Amino acid sequence: MLFLEYLDQHSLRRLGYTCRFLYAFCSSAELWKPLFLAHHTTGRFGGKWQGSWRATLLGLAVDQESKIDCSNVFSDVLHRPFVCSHLDLSRFATKIPRGNQITKLGNLSYDEFAASWTERPFVLTKCIQDWPAFQTWTIDAILKQYGDVEFRAEAVDWPFSTYHDYMRNTTDESPLYLFDKKFAEKMHIKVSREEGAAYWKPECFGPDLFELLGDERPAHRWLIIGPERSGSTFHKDPNATSAWNAVLQGSKYWIMFPPSVSVPGVFVSRDASEVTSPISIAEWLETFHSEARQLPECIEGVCHAGEILHVPSGWWHLVVNLESGIALTQNFVPKSPSLHHLSEALSFLRDKADQVTGFERDVTDPYGLFVERLQATYPEALEEALRILDSKAVHKKRKWEEAVGAGPAEAEGGGFSFGFGGDDDDEIP
Repeated sequence: MLFLEYLDQHSLRRLGYTCRFLYAFCSSAELWKPLFLAHHTTGRFGGKWQGSWRATLLGLAVDQESKIDCSNVFSDVLHRPFVCSHLDLSRFATKIPRGNQITKLGNLSYDEFAASWTERPFVLTKCIQDWPAFQTWTIDAILKQYGDVEFRAEAVDWPFSTYHDYMRNTTDESPLYLFDKKFAEKMHIKVSREEGAAYWKPECFGPDLFELLGDERPAHRWLIIGPERSGSTFHKDPNATSAWNAVLQGSKYWIMFPPSVSVPGVFVSRDASEVTSPISIAEWLETFHSEARQLPECIEGVCHAGEILHVPSGWWHLVVNLESGIALTQNFVPKSPSLHHLSEALSFLRDKADQVTGFERDVTDPYGLFVERLQATYPEALEEALRILDSKAVHKKRKWEEAVGAGPAEAEGGGFSFGFGGDDDDEIP
């Protein structure tokens, strides 16, 4: 299979003509999907979805594709993605152990959230019912009103009508996920409490400190649409932000772990800049879900239409659509009394500058900009958050000295030095 990945579309097509065994291998979606994406280097695709990546790239209608019987071709390489694309997701999202179940609440006030819930996942069941978007947005309604509008689906921009065809007719192991950060501008909708707005930020989450950045804040809200099996593999949200995810249609299964937990099947580099895990959600569920569910820190649950889920900053999470659906999500930095989230965001912007994402290119110093805005509006909170950072740095240094058996003088002197670069141990599972 590795050799076939080096072939271009014409060579791959011709090689597949030689025998039924090579036809089976050369028709694999895992080969044709990257060829399609490489062919559309601008990311834009205005053509028609033909039912498979091969047919779409070659421009073949359904009745033009060869129908070759490959029933006597046996291969684990071909069987694995087939099994993963036909996995019954319900068996992972049901019979959740009582101790793992995510807390579900009707609603929260900001005071309740700030006092007790900023560092805990939860689902609110009576929070978004008055959003016009919840009352009117369905996949069919978006198709009717915005069918010609181009949305971003991972590496491809295509009209929603084309993506809708893809959603209805794909057997991909990991379906493309529509995840668009400029949807409000494209759909000409307002996101606020003013009249005529499509939706607004839930009041329970209170002030978002990244709002101080105004138009210079990083990308923070997305429209998410996808078929069954689409979703996101294990990750932490960008820039040490928290997030909320509101389901308008469909349902999503979530499994989550605190920042310090080593998630089974997920391997993280020392500076937490690279995450390695199975290539698909289905493969992780099939291989590691049972082991992960047994960890005492595991939190999991299903978020249904009309519900909104809170993801605290730094938490590992995997999410998968149990059916086709729509969601709205937003990242934020809560102003909690402990200032934990503010200090984490400042630490990330300052000490992991190479991992900061979402800012426009003309914002060259996100940390300096954020500190400047905080100093003008919340100077006392900024001072305390920086004090917390300094305290963590001292604690981290002490842990290192204890680990290497060196005293303070030894640790500071000598010809050998080891720099953490400000990495936060809490973010390294």
